Amino acid sequence: MKIIISFLAPLCLAAVTFAQEESPAPTESTAPSSEEKASATVETTPEAAPSETTVAPKKEEPMITPMPAKAAKKETAPAITTAAKPATAASPASKTAGKNMGVREMEDAWEAAVPKHDYTVVEGYVSADFSGVSSKNKFVSRSDLLSEYKGDKDTYKSAKNEKLNVKMYGPNVAIVTGRAREVGTGKDGKAFDRTFLFTDTWMMRGGKWQCIASQSNKIKG
Repeated sequence: MKIIISFLAPLCLAAVTFAQEESPAPTESTAPSSEEKASATVETTPEAAPSETTVAPKKEEPMITPMPAKAAKKETAPAITTAAKPATAASPASKTAGKNMGVREMEDAWEAAVPKHDYTVVEGYVSADFSGVSSKNKFVSRSDLLSEYKGDKDTYKSAKNEKLNVKMYGPNVAIVTGRAREVGTGKDGKAFDRTFLFTDTWMMRGGKWQCIASQSNKIKG
């Protein structure tokens, strides 16, 4: 009996050791696979997040455009051309008042206003402190001279200066001597042909010539 037990004991030990050597350890094979999967998922998730944050600001840049500022300049440009034209319309009015006119021009315009009974021309040429002697041998002021032109009822065929002599006394004083002829019909229905000799004194004031003194003599008619 002891011989049988001693013979079986080594066989059992050999079988146990043989089973331990051939059976693979399950914990060692499965553990690395789970760690590799975990590491793979950890590496892929952070890469997606930064890619989304960097693309977002690039979409907002093309929205800034300076086009409305250029369109505003085109609308204001035509307004510059329309404002320059009215300035030229004021030049004839300034000529009537004596600006930009020479003394000789003003003498001719004065005589041309007589047949039209346009006393406003004379009113623009005569100074406020005017003094003179009329063709009716009267001392006249500015108001007296204008009253004569307003009360004139004659009808004129022509009225013009036949001769003018202009002499300058410095840049601001001019004396004009001349002869004027007027043809027409009086208020009494009678025809007339008158000739006058006159002397006018002009002075430059405020950028225009003004008649400050005058004397007229009727030598015919």
